[in-house]
Amino acid sequence: MSYDTHCCIVGGGPAGMVLALLLGRAGIQTTLLEEHHDFERDFRGDTVHPSTMELMDDLGLADRLLELPHAKIHRLVFDGPSGPVVLADLSRLKTKFPYITMMPQARFLDFLAGEMSKMPSVRLIMGAAVHGLLWDDPWGLSGVADRPPPEQKVGASPGIDRSLPEDATVRGVHYRTRGGQHDLRAPLTIGADGRFSRLRRLAGFQLESSAPPMDVLWFRLPRHPGDPDDTRGKIARGHLMVVLNRGDEWQIAYVIAKGAYKEIHDAGLPAFRQAIAEMAPELADRVDEIQDWRQTSLLSVEAGRIKEWFRPGLLLIGDAAHVMSPVGGVGINYAIQDAVVAANVLREPLQQGRLRLRDLAAVQRQREIPTRIIQRFQKIAQEQVVTRALASDAPMQPPPVMRLPVLRDLVPRLVAQGVWPVHPKL
Repeated sequence: MSYDTHCCIVGGGPAGMVLALLLGRAGIQTTLLEEHHDFERDFRGDTVHPSTMELMDDLGLADRLLELPHAKIHRLVFDGPSGPVVLADLSRLKTKFPYITMMPQARFLDFLAGEMSKMPSVRLIMGAAVHGLLWDDPWGLSGVADRPPPEQKVGASPGIDRSLPEDATVRGVHYRTRGGQHDLRAPLTIGADGRFSRLRRLAGFQLESSAPPMDVLWFRLPRHPGDPDDTRGKIARGHLMVVLNRGDEWQIAYVIAKGAYKEIHDAGLPAFRQAIAEMAPELADRVDEIQDWRQTSLLSVEAGRIKEWFRPGLLLIGDAAHVMSPVGGVGINYAIQDAVVAANVLREPLQQGRLRLRDLAAVQRQREIPTRIIQRFQKIAQEQVVTRALASDAPMQPPPVMRLPVLRDLVPRLVAQGVWPVHPKL
């Protein structure tokens, strides 16, 4: 079969962009398809973690990236009834970048796109909506599928829809742009298209969901001279709020019980503004900036993972393979580490034209343990802090477990660097 590209990546978020950049540096013909026409989406994760900064440094890009406007988070502080409690001091990390860089994700992605544009081996197509897989199977039933092929009852690998033949191979994608319909054939397609992954659905993977009992209402408020620099957590009246320093503004995650948005919306904006002011009195002088519910964005929180991240010709990474809770803000960090491992493992097989199923399995094998560990950590944090906070109107301190000395170093490392270091093969 003739191919149009060596690797097709679907999804121009941080994981897809980093993977395309790394494959492009290795001279592998790579095509990245991004559904939107630009990267300007509000309330995307704006954190660049130390492990990502170390990656940028490995690639010789860190200094130029830090020339872009950004803020730095050195500590995560909880404002409890008895005063502030430091939950994580990132300055203790043994790294060149002992902080979380707060940078609009659109600017980070624009930066990566600029680097990719210098590489003749990489093609970025914006406004390309994938809606079908190109596939074939041992019975010779080839074509385009906008859903798993029906009524072909064959034993399938765990996590894959049983109506899809076990040996059916993905040979690329069918996508749509303003210019019409297109096929893109590739020996490997990688789905980096996020928590609502279309490729996951098209390939018939089943997400084992463990939805946390919470949603998040995002909004922004101005940041004034003299405001503190630290990211802060606050709890009051059955709600939890995280206030993130975004330079000239605060990006705020207002955590609510699952499905509680309608009640909050029906109570009206004055009640919402009052609740914010009660939780964070230092913001009371600016809550009137919120004049319309359209200034907020509701995130329906999901979490879970698929049993297998791959099938012949297809690999899923990041939230497409393991949907992260927003606890700790680690989703971007772990997705980028998936991309680095995928590039390390798949570079030579793609260069040699000898990609095997076991190469895709090796990516999951290296990344599954860190994923399980961080998702377990998130689950404990949800149960010990978030669920308790949302169920109580009384002020509360962090649970005693959060004060253990061993967690003083473990939590920052899990959040900022991952379970173990991941570096690109150069």
